[in-house]
Order: sequence, then structure tokens, then C-alpha cells
Amino acid sequence: MAENLTTGELYKAKTILEADVVAAVEAFMADPTTTAFLFGDGYRIDLAASVAASTLATLVVKDGHATEHLKRAAVRTAILLARPE
Repeated sequence: MAENLTTGELYKAKTILEADVVAAVEAFMADPTTTAFLFGDGYRIDLAASVAASTLATLVVKDGHATEHLKRAAVRTAILLARPE
């Protein structure tokens, strides 16, 4: 791959599907230590590192007062900003 596109850019190009993003969020929420997650056409992302790289997502996930919806939205944003291999 010549460019190191974000998950969001791959999603916009329809290379990664909505179902892939939803599954990645679900996987992180089920186990925040998940490292290897595979997307459709062989893209791999480290979910734990992706969320850790986002200050907002890290703070929201750890906030006991944050709603489940807010946590999932923050995790989704972190995943969309990450650059899969």
C-alpha cells in the first residue's frame, strides 16, 4: 500500500465496511486489551493502541459517569482516526 490511509479514509472509500467498524468497536468494548483486529481485505489494527492514542477516547472510556453510547462513540472515533496496517 503506497499510502498509509486512516480507517476513516478506507471507510469512505468503501474498502472497510460499516460492519467492520461496528465489529471493531464491539471487540474493544468486550476486551479493551484487544491488540490485533482484522478488517475486510487484510487490514489489521491494534485496537488498544488506537484508543490509547486518543486522549479523548482514553478519558471517556475510563470515566465512570460517561454513558455507554458516549464511550462507544469515542472508541469509534479513535478507530476511524487510526492507520491500519
